[in-house]
Amino acid sequence: MIILFTDFGLADPYVGQVKARLAEYARAHQVIDLLHEVPAFNAHAGAHLLAAFADGFPMGSVFLAVVDPGVGTPREAAVMLAGGRWFVGPDNGLLSVVRARSADFKLWRISWRPNPLSPTFHGRDLFALIAAEIASGNFPHDKLTPIECLQVEFDAADLARIIYIDHFGNAWTGVRHVLTDARISAAGEIFKHSESFGFVDKGEGFWFINSVGLLELAVNRGSAAAIYGLKVGDPVQVQRLN
Repeated sequence: MIILFTDFGLADPYVGQVKARLAEYARAHQVIDLLHEVPAFNAHAGAHLLAAFADGFPMGSVFLAVVDPGVGTPREAAVMLAGGRWFVGPDNGLLSVVRARSADFKLWRISWRPNPLSPTFHGRDLFALIAAEIASGNFPHDKLTPIECLQVEFDAADLARIIYIDHFGNAWTGVRHVLTDARISAAGEIFKHSESFGFVDKGEGFWFINSVGLLELAVNRGSAAAIYGLKVGDPVQVQRLN
């Protein structure tokens, strides 16, 4: 199974081009479109989202993770085995939160470059080919060099900021493990806790722990982003009372 996690969006041809390359080199493997709306160019937000999603997929899954504003520059490219799952992508911090939260991991630098290689589309020309080889059981030893650490490492502690806004206008944060009596505020508003949408009035704001374990700000049958003016990167205050 190959899981796609990118900031490419779905209005442009990029996802289709990557999937065409995977169909050519790993045609027997299922390709899952996990998320193509990672906040654009934001490897930091992407790193926390990727870490939240990773455990929901079976061992042996290959994540093709591309949020790569430095594509074509001397930034490195990496392969990581962490928690029994594979990750292929740029070494710009995107893989680092998964690595830091994993008890066991191995790392490689992608030292090989295909010909041709578009300087602006390593997702298609480089990462997809490596991901296809790994998924097919043909580990590309000749294309990789073992390394001890990633070049860019983000702090893997909870990130008290909004890292993603879904199409409902719900604002995901990088915060985990919050008790129900915590005091949560953002954009000057205090949000009460609810287990789910139907326990608050229509149009009322609240916070909850979402299906991947992250604190999320929402409005029942409304857009928290629109009502409260929330944006990716906005801080969230979490006062733990216990």
